[in-house]
Amino acid sequence: MPELPEVETTRRGLAPHVEGRRVTAVTLRRPDLRWPIPDEVTRLLPGQRIDAVRRRAKYLLLDTAMGSALLHLGMSGSLRVLPADTPVRPHDHVDLALEGGREGPRVLRFNDPRRFGCLLWQPPGQTHELLADLGPEPLSDTFDGDYLFAMSRGRSAPVKTFLMDQRVVVGVGNIYVAEALFAAGVSPLRAAGKVSRERYLRLAEEIRRILDHAIARGGTTLRDFIAPDGAPGYFEQELSAYGRGGEPCPRCGRALKQAAIGQRTTVWCGHCQK
Repeated sequence: MPELPEVETTRRGLAPHVEGRRVTAVTLRRPDLRWPIPDEVTRLLPGQRIDAVRRRAKYLLLDTAMGSALLHLGMSGSLRVLPADTPVRPHDHVDLALEGGREGPRVLRFNDPRRFGCLLWQPPGQTHELLADLGPEPLSDTFDGDYLFAMSRGRSAPVKTFLMDQRVVVGVGNIYVAEALFAAGVSPLRAAGKVSRERYLRLAEEIRRILDHAIARGGTTLRDFIAPDGAPGYFEQELSAYGRGGEPCPRCGRALKQAAIGQRTTVWCGHCQK
């Protein structure tokens, strides 16, 4: 599933091409994705100017005066800005036609082969229920080691499970939490409430650093992810722990361990991570 860097890469790729443009028409080639597409999308979005493209957790929001289109890429979805006459491919479920700019009319096309993505609607001044209980953004000023330390007190769940709780912090998925824990030298098995303040300070720094680097590199490109310009990301080549169970640790050379934590595959070094 695309994680925060993939979604942020998509947002940054789309924004210059859609912000300030007016939606002239909405084409739905099916009435639903993961959930039914609400009629507000076809009733309210046409004629509206897209004022901003925002990201909240792994969701994208296209803000207009009448409300926001709320999108999630699901397991394999992609959003691309294409010439309006681009032939429709299989799984091209939604088109937002955009008024012409210097390069002529364009269409924002949502392709989703597995249909685990969504297109929903958020009225102005409201917060959609899917976004209502989310924790802070890991790249925001409200997220740091002191916050993690305070939130973790009394928690017996493994620190990896704690960090992947979207009510604690959003968007730090399986790939990037594995990399951050490795970089900080923290075992994913350690109880969240047993991690010291000093180690959380280091862990928060590594989460920020790794996410920033992954965004700059275009994401991980695991299986299906492709950036809006059609180019894959390259961060996967630089992963230290994720997906490398049984391989030598990049630091000590011992075999990396692998197990399931919270039904998610976890890889770590039993020697370097305590």
